[in-house]
Amino acid sequence: MNKLLLSAALAVSLGAGSAANAQAIPGAIIAVVDLEKVTSECTACKSAAASLRSQVSGLQTREQALSTPLETEQKSIQTAIDALAGKQPDAALQARAKAWETKRQQAAQEVGRQQDQIKRNQAYISQQIQTKLGPIYQQVMQKRGANLMVEVGNTLATSATLDVTNDVLASLNAALPSVQTTAPAAAQQPQGR
Repeated sequence: MNKLLLSAALAVSLGAGSAANAQAIPGAIIAVVDLEKVTSECTACKSAAASLRSQVSGLQTREQALSTPLETEQKSIQTAIDALAGKQPDAALQARAKAWETKRQQAAQEVGRQQDQIKRNQAYISQQIQTKLGPIYQQVMQKRGANLMVEVGNTLATSATLDVTNDVLASLNAALPSVQTTAPAAAQQPQGR
């Protein structure tokens, strides 16, 4: 019986040792990447940023084109109301005010739709870049023998020898020469009752 217990204890201790070995974590071999540099200097990123700036500029121009006549009409209506010295406006003035409010709401909706489209475009561009970056990280880590990659902004200090930013940037330029800058139309949500 003692031999049986001794054999069982020996088997348990051998099993515990191999379980501990299986759970050992290798030493970290770290690579550092500057994502801000990658996303601002990649060829497709520069082109996409220029396109977004153009879209924003177009929106600002359109917003100005909509607001200038609205402001002029608002001042004219306000002048007419002030001239009444507290009296009720006639039907024509009320109709002008109502028409102005309708135009103001339509302009706000148009600007809002364009702002939403620009946000969707920005998210779509980011999605395309992030989709390409995931595999690139793995390739660069494998090429450099790293098993951990961190963003330079999350480090306190680093050595230049750990920086793989140029590798990631070159790979991204090769994998993503351009991006679509207009997001697909948003799916319409069915309206409930």
